[in-house]
Amino acid sequence: MIRREQKLRMRIDEMDTINADVISRGFNSITVGEWDSISPWDEFLEGTNIHLGKRSSGWKFIWNWNDGKYYKTKQELFKFIRDGRVVDEYGQQIDVEEFITMALEWGKDDGWDIETYYTEYPERKVTPLTRKYEEYIDGLRVSTSTDFS
Repeated sequence: MIRREQKLRMRIDEMDTINADVISRGFNSITVGEWDSISPWDEFLEGTNIHLGKRSSGWKFIWNWNDGKYYKTKQELFKFIRDGRVVDEYGQQIDVEEFITMALEWGKDDGWDIETYYTEYPERKVTPLTRKYEEYIDGLRVSTSTDFS
């Protein structure tokens, strides 16, 4: 984080903060890819707040695979979690082992996934579209989307 802060300060010092074009682009002065740019603040925050998954009453825990950006296997996911810290949506830090256990146990025996939900409620008609919302990777229920709103 100290290196990130130093880089942020350097980027801000180098930025032409009175340039109307820079201001109109929301200070997005760092080019990423061919067409996109981000602000020094976005660069500073990149990778510091990774959404890991979601639990909902009645459903099995669903992991946010983050498009494979940080981990691609169950083993890599758990290493990633153990190398960092887990903070819930209320800002409370959670023991990483307790989080992993909770996620693996949540709805394990009686929770729904897409298949079990539509088997129990056949009138709701599973479609190819609803099937694509989740998949299983190394036995973990994983969302195919990164949008968990």
